[in-house]
Amino acid sequence: MPEPKRPTKKPLIFYYLISLLLVFLINAVILPMFMRDQVTAVDYSVFLQAVEENRVTQVELSSDGQEIMYIATDRHGQLQPYVTVAMPDPNLIERLRATDSNIQFSRIKPTQISPILTYLFSLLFPILLIFGLGRLFSRQLQQRMGNAMSFGKSSAKIYVEAQTGKTFADVAGQDEAKEALTEIVDFLHNPGKYAGIGATLPKGALLVGPPGTGKTLLAQAVAGEADVPFFSISGSEFVEMFVGMGAAKVRDLFKQANEKAPCIVFIDEIDTIGKKRGDGGFSGNDEREQTLNQLLTEMDGFDSRKGVVLLAATNRPESLDPALLRPGRFDRRIPVELPDLGGRTAILKVHAAKVKMEADVDFEAIARATAGSSGADLANIINEAALRAVRMGRQRVKQEDLEESVEVVIAGYERKNAVISPQEKELIAYHEIGHALVAAKQTNSAPITKVTIVPRTSGALGYTMQVEEDERHLMSKEDAMNRIAILTGGRAAEELVFNTATTGAANDIEQATKLARAMVTRYGMSEQFGMVAFESVINPYLGGDASLTCSSETSAAIDKEIIRLVKKGQEKAINILKDNLDKLHELSRELLKRETLTGQEFMHILES
Repeated sequence: MPEPKRPTKKPLIFYYLISLLLVFLINAVILPMFMRDQVTAVDYSVFLQAVEENRVTQVELSSDGQEIMYIATDRHGQLQPYVTVAMPDPNLIERLRATDSNIQFSRIKPTQISPILTYLFSLLFPILLIFGLGRLFSRQLQQRMGNAMSFGKSSAKIYVEAQTGKTFADVAGQDEAKEALTEIVDFLHNPGKYAGIGATLPKGALLVGPPGTGKTLLAQAVAGEADVPFFSISGSEFVEMFVGMGAAKVRDLFKQANEKAPCIVFIDEIDTIGKKRGDGGFSGNDEREQTLNQLLTEMDGFDSRKGVVLLAATNRPESLDPALLRPGRFDRRIPVELPDLGGRTAILKVHAAKVKMEADVDFEAIARATAGSSGADLANIINEAALRAVRMGRQRVKQEDLEESVEVVIAGYERKNAVISPQEKELIAYHEIGHALVAAKQTNSAPITKVTIVPRTSGALGYTMQVEEDERHLMSKEDAMNRIAILTGGRAAEELVFNTATTGAANDIEQATKLARAMVTRYGMSEQFGMVAFESVINPYLGGDASLTCSSETSAAIDKEIIRLVKKGQEKAINILKDNLDKLHELSRELLKRETLTGQEFMHILES
């Protein structure tokens, strides 16, 4: 880890130089202005005139003999102090004694400022000024050093039910996760029921799942359901610039939790500090490893009977340290997977409850069209439908708004100003009908719901939408080959009708190649290799990236097998289009005319 940058001393010297300069100015200029006598300077002739008029009562010569200070009566009869320059006048003493005003030769005490004000301006004010500048500088230094002055203090936020505003009623599509967490909440409320049989409270529960599935929402719902303090902190907040600060924050967090017990502690994105030790890094003294070691120690040290439960969330469970996942630390691993058909329907209804909807809205149809969507995606679909209803000038959301919002989330907004030449538009129409026709003529393929050549902001110049009638959890080898044939149907139509190939099939080629590779390396659907796995998935919840584990010779053979499978699917698509060439032309002309065909319109033309 790079050495922390040391703060420069220049700002400190700069501030204190300014403070000393201000103190000097106060003592040299401001204080003399307040503390000097209220004396009027006059000419020597004015002094002599006052003596002759018998208005002078007291006179004093300065110690250096340069000034004469005297008190005389002004025009209003008030005694006022005056000062004048002493002139060489040897007869001055006789002249003063010769007057009838009985002049006193005593010291004239000038009017001075209050002793309290003198103390404030001469001593207390500079001290306060220096103290204030010091506090200002220390605050700036604290911000520059990454909050070093609060070393070891946990920044966990404490929530109560009124602040989170979430309960299990706000969570849909995750019934198993809710059941596991409900048991923990019940344990906190009724510990005697479980203690009677000898059961102990789980120390920790790890929420695992893809992004957007509601892991944080579930933790907030626990806060709403449990009448106990709820600490929430992100794993990244433990990692600081200085070694040892993360471990100190962990100690402080569990100290606070033990003081507030029973309570719940939630650490979001725990993989930030919980990664496997030995997977790179600088050394055993790495800040992240120290934080993890302290977390392991604290989880072993606290007593579950006090009612302290640790919840954590991650979408990278494969990267966590095994010591963190063992029973006694995280006793439960709660999967928060992508919702199924029933779960998506329930999630849509939960989010739609906050929006004005028409009574005839079919949420199940929208759920079928959004297979593989997370809870966050479905919430976005509801919001997009509400925004579209407002744009269309309606007070309630209709079914067509929801259907359009699904397409917006999948393919983006319509590019209404896109200019496409007639030749390209015709080619796009044949491309999309090629996909749809191959799909319609194969068994066990999802029904066609929409074919369009309206460009979208995602870059798609058109697309074909298929929606499964039922939820499917398995894919057979025949289904995979049918899918490859559908993906190559667009390019097959281009080659068959126009005898050319365009870049419009780039995404189709990518998906077909990816599926064919999975068939060979992961699914064991290759006749050449059989049931042998050559790839292992690295991040199952973050894109499903895979790592190839085989020799270079085997890798070359895998590439040849992938090419063979894709070509086989393309040949199948070409044969289907050749057998239905008339319908290919008829459907393409109709699509050019209307720009969009629904699934019913497509099947009506195909079957007529």
